[in-house]
Amino acid sequence: MSEPFMTADFQARMARAATTAADAGLAGLVVTPGPDLTYLTGYLPVNTERLTALVVAPGAEPVLLVPRLERPDAERAAGAEAVRMADWVDGQDPFAVLVPSMDPVGRYGISDNAWAMHLLGFQEALPGTSYASLTAALPMLRAVKEPDELARLAAAGAAADLTYGAILGVPFAGRTEREVAADLAALLIEHGHSQVDFTVVGSGPNGANPHHEAGDRVIQRGDTVVLDFGGLKDGYGSDTTRTVFVGIEPPKEVQEVHDLVRRAQQAAFDAVAPGVACQEIDRVARAVITEGGYGEYFIHRTGHGIGLTTHEPPYMIEGETRPLVPGMCFSIEPGVYLPGRFGVRIEDIVTVTEDGGLRFNGTPHELAFVN
Repeated sequence: MSEPFMTADFQARMARAATTAADAGLAGLVVTPGPDLTYLTGYLPVNTERLTALVVAPGAEPVLLVPRLERPDAERAAGAEAVRMADWVDGQDPFAVLVPSMDPVGRYGISDNAWAMHLLGFQEALPGTSYASLTAALPMLRAVKEPDELARLAAAGAAADLTYGAILGVPFAGRTEREVAADLAALLIEHGHSQVDFTVVGSGPNGANPHHEAGDRVIQRGDTVVLDFGGLKDGYGSDTTRTVFVGIEPPKEVQEVHDLVRRAQQAAFDAVAPGVACQEIDRVARAVITEGGYGEYFIHRTGHGIGLTTHEPPYMIEGETRPLVPGMCFSIEPGVYLPGRFGVRIEDIVTVTEDGGLRFNGTPHELAFVN
């Protein structure tokens, strides 16, 4: 178990968020329940129609507004002492409570997952204000991880690796995708995950769907199977993909495509370094697959950021010119998907170091054989 984050950690995060907001020309941030609120305060309430919102602004004390009936839970949050807490009761206008702490004509970044009724409520209470989604306004708010966050991500990756090692020993042939997916979920929990977010088991032609939902298809000998799984351990995400073959003699094309994807994944990893544009990671992986003759079958971006959620900025995609910075963490997951036949994907979580990259997944990239 990782050491808990302390009040000072949340104070530093909110101070940095306020400074970053000011640099982006914002009056501040309005943060509703979700990963950004957890990151800034350690508080993770259910997002409901009752307004919970943190206002962070340069030069001002952060204010966390909560429904009074939820205040005891908020006060137990790890970062509670880093904010001034206010509350409201049913029948009271919660927006009026926050108005004194906000610039009546300011532009604010607001959580992507804020309820529309809450955003409209702020606009009605303060008609001179305007708002931008946090992903658009401050996409790097959580992107550069602190050392303790990196340790959690490394531990989550190691737990996912143990899960992969164990799943290679279970029977595949004659069982449904859903049964193997249940094994993956159980193994993630066994190895310390508190939450399983996804267990993709794409067998045979289903492997050509990158986000296939494990179903009732019975896995056969001779199938190629894409295994993509992950979740949260100590609050931080894991996400890894390997492709296995049921049997010991894969068709020549399966082996060739797998080797191609493996080379693309390695080339993209080798390109990771501070200052390299995010899109360059995508370009490198895509070039290898295109040169191999399968470019039209690589149908998604090469990677996504990971942290408190399994998908977050930065994204390794054409058009993202933002440079890599030490502490950024993201997936590298090229794939080839042949409709009606099979798919191959290989994915590791990577962090940017001072002089290159470091994988948080260490399981072999070679095509594995299962029974």
